[in-house]
Amino acid sequence: MEEESSSQITSPLIPKHEQHQQQQQASSSSSISPPPVPEISESDENSPIPQVALTVPTTDDPSLPVLTFRMWFLGTLSCVLLSFLNQFFWYRKEPLSITAISAQIAVVPLGRLMASKITDRVFFKGKRWEFSLNPGPFNVKEHVLITIFANSGAGSVYAIHVVTVVKTFYKQHLTFFVSLIVVVTTQVLGFGWAGIFRKYLVEPAAMWWPSNLVQVSLFRALHEKEERIKGSLSRTQFFVIAFICSFAYYVIPGYLFQMLISLSWVCWIFPTSILAQQLGSGLYGLGLGSIGLDWSTISSYLGSPLASPWFATANVAVGFGFIMYILTPICYWFNVYKAQTFPMFSDGLFTGKGQKYNISSIIDSNFHLDFAAYETQGRLYISTFFAVTYGVGFAALSATIVHVALFHGREIWEQSKSSFEEKKMDIHTKLMRKYKQVPEWWFVLILLGNIALTIFACEYYNDQLQLPWWGVILACSIAVFFTLPIGIITAITNQAPGLNIITEYIIGYIYPGYPVANMCFKVYGYISMTQAITFLQDFKLGHYMKIPPRTMFMAQVVGTLIASFVYLGTAWWLLETIPDICSSSQSFWTCPSDRVFYDASVIWGLIGPRRIFGDLGFYSSVNWFFVVGAIAPVLVWLAIKAFPQHEWIKLINMPVLIGATGYMPPATAVNYITWILVGFLSGFVVYRYKPEWWKRHNYVLSGALDAGLAFMGVLLYFTLGSQEITLDWWGNELDGCPLAQCPTAPGIAVEGCPLFT
Repeated sequence: MEEESSSQITSPLIPKHEQHQQQQQASSSSSISPPPVPEISESDENSPIPQVALTVPTTDDPSLPVLTFRMWFLGTLSCVLLSFLNQFFWYRKEPLSITAISAQIAVVPLGRLMASKITDRVFFKGKRWEFSLNPGPFNVKEHVLITIFANSGAGSVYAIHVVTVVKTFYKQHLTFFVSLIVVVTTQVLGFGWAGIFRKYLVEPAAMWWPSNLVQVSLFRALHEKEERIKGSLSRTQFFVIAFICSFAYYVIPGYLFQMLISLSWVCWIFPTSILAQQLGSGLYGLGLGSIGLDWSTISSYLGSPLASPWFATANVAVGFGFIMYILTPICYWFNVYKAQTFPMFSDGLFTGKGQKYNISSIIDSNFHLDFAAYETQGRLYISTFFAVTYGVGFAALSATIVHVALFHGREIWEQSKSSFEEKKMDIHTKLMRKYKQVPEWWFVLILLGNIALTIFACEYYNDQLQLPWWGVILACSIAVFFTLPIGIITAITNQAPGLNIITEYIIGYIYPGYPVANMCFKVYGYISMTQAITFLQDFKLGHYMKIPPRTMFMAQVVGTLIASFVYLGTAWWLLETIPDICSSSQSFWTCPSDRVFYDASVIWGLIGPRRIFGDLGFYSSVNWFFVVGAIAPVLVWLAIKAFPQHEWIKLINMPVLIGATGYMPPATAVNYITWILVGFLSGFVVYRYKPEWWKRHNYVLSGALDAGLAFMGVLLYFTLGSQEITLDWWGNELDGCPLAQCPTAPGIAVEGCPLFT
C-alpha cells in the first residue's frame, strides 16, 4: 500500500561487511581533496565510524564561494523542475518518482558551462554588497546546496493526497488557500522538531546517517579530475548518451506501443479463462510470466533498482515471492474472508455481493458517517490481498521494532548515550565549529508559528478540515515524542519505522466518522516527523560536506517553500483541467496512490478501525499479524545463534522481507517482477563481474534513465496528450487481461464478467 509504505519498506539495513565493501569501492573511485585546514590532526580525530572515515573528506576550504548566482539559479531550477515533474507523473497509471540524483548529475555540466561563459565582473566593488555572478570555478559546495534544493523537489508532498482525495473522490469543497496552509505547514513543521534534536542527531559522530554516504561518494566522484581510459566514455558523455536513448525510447511505451508497460502473454494464450488471467495479469493478477519493457514500470514505486544493493533486493524478492505466490493464492483458493467474491488483486471497496461500495451513500450532509445508512448498506469488504497487505503492514511495524531491539539494541543504547555525553568532537564537528551556527530561536519561531497557523486553519476552516484544535496538539505530541528515537534508529541503522498506521489507529478510535480529520491527523502526526528526519539527514550531509549551517538552513527553508507551491500548483492545475481525473473511466490518469489513500481514509477515518479491524469488524483476526511480525526476527536471531557458521542467515532482514509488498497496491506484480530482475542484473551480476563499470556508470545510468523518461513524458503530454491525440489499436491495450478482475464465487454477477458456476 503506497500510503502505508513508509512503515514497511524503508531504506534497508545493509550488513556492515557489505557497507564496508560498498564504501571502499565508492571511496576508491574519487580523489578530490579540497585544500586542507592544517591545524587539525586527522589521524587523531577522524570519525570512529569506519564507513565515514573511508568515505567523507576530512578537509575543508572555507574560502569556497557558496551563495553564488549559479547556486541560486540551478538550485531553484532543479527544485521547480523536480517538483513539477514528480507531481505531474504522480497521477499516471505508472507514476514516476524522479530522484535528486538526476539533478545531482545533470547540474555538473551546466554549472561548469556557466562558470566558463558568464561574466566575472564584480558588482558594487569595495562595498558591503559586493558580488560577482561568476566568482570562480564551479565547486562542490555549490553543488551540495543545489542538491539540497533538488531534494526538496524530489521528496513527495504527502498533503497533496488530502487535496486530491477531498476534491476528486469525495467531491467536497476545499479551497486553494486552505490547501496551501495544509501543504506548507505539514512540510515546514518538521523544521521545529529537527531544530530541537539536531545537537543529538547531527553533531555526534555516532549519528552517522549511512544513506548520506552514497551522495558524498557521488559528489567526490563528480568533482574529481577524471582520468580518461583510452577508448572509454567519460561519465558526462555516458550520461548524455544514456539520456538521449532513454528520451527517444520512451515514445514507444509512452505512446506508440503502451502494452510494453505490462506484457502479460499468459492472457493472450487463454483469452477466456478467469483463472489463467488471474495468474498471468501483470496489472490485475499475480503476474506469472509478465514483464514490463518500460523504465517507468520498473522504477515507479520502489525507486531505481540500480540504487538498491543486492542484499536488499534479495530480501524484497523473497518477501514478494512468499506473499504474492504462496500466501495470497492460499487465502484466495481457501476463500478466506470471502475472497472469491472479489477480485484476487484489487484495492477496491466492495459490498458483500461483490459490487463496488457506494461510499457517497453513507456520508451525511455534514461530511460525516451516516450510521443508519451504513447499517442499511451493509459492512464494507476489501479484497483478501488488500487485507493481507494491511496485515503485512502490521507485521512489518512490529518486526521493525523487535529487529532493531534484538540486532541493534545495545549499539543504539551505547551510541545514543555517547551522543548525549560525547565531549570529544570528531574532525567533522571541529571543522564545522568555524561557521556560525543556526540560533535555536529560529527553529522555535518556525515551530510555534506553524502550530498556531495550523490550529487557526483547523478551527476557522473546520467545515473543510474537520480536525479540532486538540487533534493538532495530539498529532504534534506524537511527532515530537517519536522524532528522537526514530531519528536515532535511522541515523544508526538506516531504517525509519513509520507512524502512519499508529496515527490512523489513534484518531480512528478517538474520532471516528470524520475522514478528512483522519487524513489531516495522519499528515501532521506522521509527515511532520518524517520531514524532521529528512531535514536532519540533509543537515548531516551539509555537516559532512562542510556547508555553513546558516546557508544550509536557508537552502532547506527556501527549497521546501518553493516545492510546496509548485507541487500544489501542479496538482491543482491537473485536477482542474483533466476531465474525470482519478475516475474509474480513466485509463491513464488513474491516480493509483491517491485511490489507496482514499480507501484508507474510508477504512480508518469514515468508518473507523473498530468497525473494520476491531471487535465490530470482519477483519479483526488480521491483528494477529502484529504477533507474527514480532516473532519473525526472534526466529532469525535464534537461528544466527544456533548456526553461527552459516553467514547467509545474517543477511535475512525480516522488516524488509515482511514489508516487501508494502507498496502493493497500488504497485502491481509487474512492477516488482521487473524491478527485481533489473536489480539482480545490476546489484549481483554487474556488481560482481564488472565492478569497475558498475562503480563508474551505475548511478549515472539511473539518473539518465529517469531524466530521459521524464522529459519525453512531459513532451508527449503537451504535444499529443493534451490534444487528446491517441492511437487506437491492440498494442495500446494495457495488460489485455480483462477477466483478471472477475470474482470466482458461484452466483456473483459483476458487469463485464462471466457468471462463475
